[in-house]
Amino acid sequence: MKKTKITEMIKKGKILVSDGAWGTFLIQRGLKLGECPEKWCLDQPEVVFEIAKSYLEAGADLIETNSFGGSRYKLATFGLAEKTSEINKAAAEISRKAAGDEQWVIASMGPTGKMLLTREVSEENLYDVFREQALALEEGGADGICIETMSDLGEAVQAVRAVKENTHCQILATFTFDLTPKGEYRTMMGVTPARMAAGLLDAGAEIIGANCGNGMQRMVEIVRELRSVDQKIPILVHANAGLPVLVDGKVVYPETPEEMARWVPELITAGANIIGGCCGTTPEHIRAIKRAVESYP
Repeated sequence: MKKTKITEMIKKGKILVSDGAWGTFLIQRGLKLGECPEKWCLDQPEVVFEIAKSYLEAGADLIETNSFGGSRYKLATFGLAEKTSEINKAAAEISRKAAGDEQWVIASMGPTGKMLLTREVSEENLYDVFREQALALEEGGADGICIETMSDLGEAVQAVRAVKENTHCQILATFTFDLTPKGEYRTMMGVTPARMAAGLLDAGAEIIGANCGNGMQRMVEIVRELRSVDQKIPILVHANAGLPVLVDGKVVYPETPEEMARWVPELITAGANIIGGCCGTTPEHIRAIKRAVESYP
């Protein structure tokens, strides 16, 4: 694994580039509706490896893992709960193999689908589930764990705690925000970027940010709000390739690589330290983002 921490590189003034969409790629390679994406880490590891490698070859400094829905709760819906550790370890091993010692692996850890608000699950339950996943991801070779697409601060805090108290991995955490009719950004649970930032910093997150739900232009506004809370915390952005539209009955993300890349200077000026993609993005998008980052003065 890399000896230099992600945060140490950022302190030196380095703007890092992350990877793009995984689900989009898996669907293109034959993932069927209702099929478990994470099981491909066991059944088709060569395809998962190719996805990771394609982003690294496009210029990504950090690569995620095919483990977004890898919690015990999520895997249970496919009858795979007892393979939780095996799947997550394999996911990290695949990305580690692709990254070698030169790039970082930031393992993906998404929401469990369980609601604290309705008492469907307790904080202790969430902590235990995230701990199990985090331990397996670290064992597989992850440098950091990216707790992403969160909307509930209570759930995210338990994920951060589980990683911080049980692993040596760096902690990245991103929420998904929607623009309200009042012009404010909030998660589906009503959490603002400022409230998210304060809560995650208190919990021990080392890098915070936003992913999914918005294209690059809106991410600039979100980054500004996050930066207003703390001037030093590294900020990560994984933007969609624009807002989705329906074309001939199919969901399409319309922003081209060039259209996404042209917002990179504004994102950096707003305070972003790591820039990558989410839904609809491809290696070509990451390649364009990389060029824009390298051209930033």
